[in-house]
Amino acid sequence: MSFYQSLAKTGTRYFGKAFLFKHGFNLSPMYRRSTARITKVTGDMLKVKIRLPLSYKNSNYVGSIFGGSMFSAVDPIPMVQLINLLDENYVVWDKSAEISFRIPAREDLYAEFTYTEEELAEIKARIASEREIDIVKVTRLTDKTGSKVFCEVRKTVYVADKDYYREKRAARRKK
Repeated sequence: MSFYQSLAKTGTRYFGKAFLFKHGFNLSPMYRRSTARITKVTGDMLKVKIRLPLSYKNSNYVGSIFGGSMFSAVDPIPMVQLINLLDENYVVWDKSAEISFRIPAREDLYAEFTYTEEELAEIKARIASEREIDIVKVTRLTDKTGSKVFCEVRKTVYVADKDYYREKRAARRKK
């Protein structure tokens, strides 16, 4: 169990998951370096919103937000959000990512990460029959109104039944 997982497990005794998700991310050194901040997490954890402000800490040579800051602002959230939405019977890993830059970002950026109850039910049903799957989540970094898209990040997330995952790893070690 990682330091962050241990902290979350202990913290949920005193605070809700959504509160810990928001403040844990915003205080963690790894996420702070992205310069983004989580601004909202719904109580059911189905929706997370972030803001990535343009600042001297993340602007590049031409005065727009550095692409690495855009990616790191988005990168961990779909996986960690899904881990928190599923129970401990699942393994969730980032598998791959692709970022497409559309226009230079010379203003604050915003993104929203959502899962639906239907999507979670479909993931669980697929895992029950397939034991491991890949899902793709697309996140757009936009202006405040959501009308201008500055970049799009496509994340492929691996999800598996925990027992199946352990069996698969044990079989690989024997080879």
